[in-house]
Amino acid sequence: MLEYLIPAAMAEGGAGSAGGAGAIGQIVMLVGFVLIFYFLLWRPQSKRAKAHKKLMSELSKGDEVTISGGLMGRLTKVGDEFITLEIAEGTEVNVQKSSVISVLPKGTLKSI
Repeated sequence: MLEYLIPAAMAEGGAGSAGGAGAIGQIVMLVGFVLIFYFLLWRPQSKRAKAHKKLMSELSKGDEVTISGGLMGRLTKVGDEFITLEIAEGTEVNVQKSSVISVLPKGTLKSI
């Protein structure tokens, strides 16, 4: 049964009439996938990274921040790699500067 199907499938292909159209279609499909990957994954990720880098460079003593672990506090020291975060009166914690998620408006800690 299989020998009857194979010659029929080869006879349908023709002498290369659809070969060029198939190659162009594959190239268009590949370019489409690259564009989708760029606009949905790479570009938004680079925007987020750039915004986080800007946030870290603008940190200063006295800012009220939230870190990735959920702690909120006031910055008492800001270094190149680490910051010192005062989470309660007299309680300070050293954390990596990159763990800062957001800067809170002034006075937020007093209202909590």
